[in-house]
Amino acid sequence: MTKAAVLYEANTPLQVKELTQDPPKAGEVRVRMEAAGVCASDIHVMHGTAILPLPVVLGHEGAGTVVEVGPGVTRVKPGDRCIMSFVSNCGHCRSCRSGNPQLCDTNAQTGALQYDGTARLHDNGDDVYQMAKVGIFAETIVAPQQSCQVIPDSVPMGVAALIGCSVTTGVGAVINSPAAKVGMTVAVFGSGGVGLNVIQGARMAGASRIIAVDIFDHKLEFTYKFGATDVVNSRETDPIEAIREITGGGVDMAFDAFGAAETTQGAVKVLRKSGTAVIVGLAPVGETADLDLIDLVRNQKTVVGSYYGSASPHETFDVIVDAYLKGKIDIDSLITRNYPLDQINEAFDALHAGEDGRGIIDFKL
Repeated sequence: MTKAAVLYEANTPLQVKELTQDPPKAGEVRVRMEAAGVCASDIHVMHGTAILPLPVVLGHEGAGTVVEVGPGVTRVKPGDRCIMSFVSNCGHCRSCRSGNPQLCDTNAQTGALQYDGTARLHDNGDDVYQMAKVGIFAETIVAPQQSCQVIPDSVPMGVAALIGCSVTTGVGAVINSPAAKVGMTVAVFGSGGVGLNVIQGARMAGASRIIAVDIFDHKLEFTYKFGATDVVNSRETDPIEAIREITGGGVDMAFDAFGAAETTQGAVKVLRKSGTAVIVGLAPVGETADLDLIDLVRNQKTVVGSYYGSASPHETFDVIVDAYLKGKIDIDSLITRNYPLDQINEAFDALHAGEDGRGIIDFKL
């Protein structure tokens, strides 16, 4: 048995309850969760703007300790402290073979079930799905061994949890982009967990100017701690005109860290000639953006999507862990709230209300 937060129906609270959990099968591990990040991608599922089969245990950003391994597991052993990847790449599909394991085809096709097409969680005999094969809002999880990346004891579990999604997604979108160059000017639309880490990635990449855009003054003030040089409140000021004025014409790179038609359109509009807009945030299913095609061609702008840091998440995990241990990136300050699992709905209420930083589910509370 394991205690987990289950979504039974969109637009209803998560229910924390005991579920039956199968032991790990071949190539799988059981992990005792230590910390889990509260992320907007979970809110999309809760609100029905992203679709997963129900009932499902949500959570995709976390870290824990391996307590049991199934047959054939060679990647980890009991006692290993791990960041959990929400893409457990197969290593054999076209995307994996071509150097894009974050886009693993087999992982996408099997979705919220394990690789053999079955579930490991059950509620009175009925299957319960796991978001991204992990479903991290549970005291223990059974997941593919590929989801685990071993970390040193010197990395706190809360920090490791955030590296599992928001830090890697944000930082990776910058440092793994071929368009990123020392001295570039950058605009970041959205100052949530991912946006703050895009800002940190831009600072790591040597950006000369980093402009944060949001609708909350308190969130904009918070961005200075992570490297923003300028801020724009888009509810009070036209962000396009403001950014053009600050930079004398536009930025080299713009990032949509929120995920909406308006922010994507804004990211493209603020580019100078030959600039690159990177779409990082996930918009609601079916949403589209209206882009000026003449502007794209005549000003030679590039629009590119970035999923899970644009590269192997495990490789990016290692880069970020090294940067954290050397004091080159601040992850501790991202954590502003801690909750026990029983208060998970309050944690999502705080996220939805636009509070600063990231909330953490601490399984020791």
